[in-house]
Amino acid sequence: MRALCWNGVNDLRVETVDDPAILNPKDVILKVRLSTTCGSDLHLIDGLIPTMKTGDVLGHEFMGEIVDVGREVTKVKRGDRVVVPSFISCGQCWYCQHDLYSLCDTTHPKPELQEPLLGYPTAGIYAYSHAFGGYAGAHAQYVRVPFADTDCFVVPDGVSDEAALFISDAAPTGFMGADFCNIQRGDVVAVWGCGGVGLMAQQGAMILGAERVIAIDRYPERLAQAAAFGAITLDYTQVDVVEALKELTGGRGPDSCIDAVGMEAGGTGLQHAYDRVKQALYMETDRGTALREAMLAVRKGGTLSILGVYGVMDKFPLGVLMNKGVTVRAAQQHGQAYVPRLLERAQRGELTPAALATHRFSLEEGTKGYHMFKHKEDG
Repeated sequence: MRALCWNGVNDLRVETVDDPAILNPKDVILKVRLSTTCGSDLHLIDGLIPTMKTGDVLGHEFMGEIVDVGREVTKVKRGDRVVVPSFISCGQCWYCQHDLYSLCDTTHPKPELQEPLLGYPTAGIYAYSHAFGGYAGAHAQYVRVPFADTDCFVVPDGVSDEAALFISDAAPTGFMGADFCNIQRGDVVAVWGCGGVGLMAQQGAMILGAERVIAIDRYPERLAQAAAFGAITLDYTQVDVVEALKELTGGRGPDSCIDAVGMEAGGTGLQHAYDRVKQALYMETDRGTALREAMLAVRKGGTLSILGVYGVMDKFPLGVLMNKGVTVRAAQQHGQAYVPRLLERAQRGELTPAALATHRFSLEEGTKGYHMFKHKEDG
């Protein structure tokens, strides 16, 4: 089959690789109908996530049609149109039983690569380095899906392929970030980042009852989409974000702040320049401008929800959180807990993830698509 493969820093190629096969009786093989880029993929392309290997197939956000089924699979069948969360979960361990699916104790085949850094391994994830399991991704014609009864969700009639696609990762990640905020009537929620996850966090906050949602980015097209969803927008290159948020909230600050940016944040000023130099020299992995701003901006006693991917950050102002009494919630997406309700909301028209689709490419054009995505070309 054909697949988009990582061959080194900033070196992607579409190559012919072996077709996936059933390895476990709980597996299915999916014919990929759609897969998409994710901002966190750029960390792999830029060499900021270690343990990638030449030939690794990329792509962790996808949907498709089941074409082969392991003998112990009972809940889905050949021909089903399904969406699959990016983290692989067994459904039976303590973490899965407590809806902490991205922390599954079963699906990481190489825990020794994570334990020295994290203490305990996370679940495996498609196409996100061997430190996260080494699973082949879905920028390919076919992909193997383990634990299909837990991880495959049938897409209902009335939900398009494009809408289902983003319910694989961007929508559940963003909605989870809003859910972490325990939003109450009258709350103001600020979201850093108007990419797919940020936009879904904004829409999620509105669905969950926020009175106002404030979206922060610098790209006009992204800010325009946030405004179309109903958010107040701030261009961080034009305003002092923390001061602007104080003005918008009567001096108190947002009740909750959501970081949907992560380790390659844009920014201005000396701190951002410092981060860029240290990241370029591999003295740290993270440019933490967005996270630091969110920490400063959130009101006393508020909630900070962290969705952006991080590794090692210098100058992390922990005292800000402690002295302000801020509640911090952070996780990779527990998609299996959110996908069913998000499919229902999409079916009813309450959630509109298909709005995230801006360009279509064939698999053979995958390198072109990633170049455009990385360099923010053509909207």
